[in-house]
Amino acid sequence: MSQGLKVGMTHSVERTTTKDMSAQLVYPHVPDVYATRAMVGHVEEVCADLMLPHLAEGEQSVGIGMNFKHMAATPLGMKVRYEATLTAIEGKKLTFQVEGFDEVEKIAEVTHERFIINAAKFNARSVDKAKKMSK
Repeated sequence: MSQGLKVGMTHSVERTTTKDMSAQLVYPHVPDVYATRAMVGHVEEVCADLMLPHLAEGEQSVGIGMNFKHMAATPLGMKVRYEATLTAIEGKKLTFQVEGFDEVEKIAEVTHERFIINAAKFNARSVDKAKKMSK
């Protein structure tokens, strides 16, 4: 693991919400707004993106936990921005505080944990698990 990751590091991403991010794609009897499932993906993205330049060859990260508060609805077509701060490093486990905003207000407060993995070992275990289903 690279020594470049430090508590206090920050990163942000901005995206425009689209129809493929609608809550109605999960369940048709809810409002046609930016879905929590899409928000979760954007939270993972901003944190993984912060980590990526600091990972060693062959390393990747995976999400291992999230405490998520979805605070306000966002109409589709509106821009959203996520701001992540690295708040703790415990070996290969990293913890982030993330805030999400649309063009009007704060829409999310999140604590997200990610773990640094050896990609080859992780992928091999996944392939082995999949093979168990074909028997």
